[in-house]
Amino acid sequence: MKVLFIIANDDGETIYNAMRLANVGVNKGDEVSVFMLGKSVMFERSGTADFDVMGQVNQFEGDFHV
Repeated sequence: MKVLFIIANDDGETIYNAMRLANVGVNKGDEVSVFMLGKSVMFERSGTADFDVMGQVNQFEGDFHV
């Protein structure tokens, strides 16, 4: 299955959960793309101790567009 995630805000929890779901799709064999739009391009600053955004982004093996 082909899946596209469009993330358009800088909320760490939202980005973390979207990337976590994207990683599940990749691990199940889906063709997953993630597109960061608007405020989400600052995703590197969005993580917190509870929501490791960069850990999920670094784990992601699909197409990633900023």
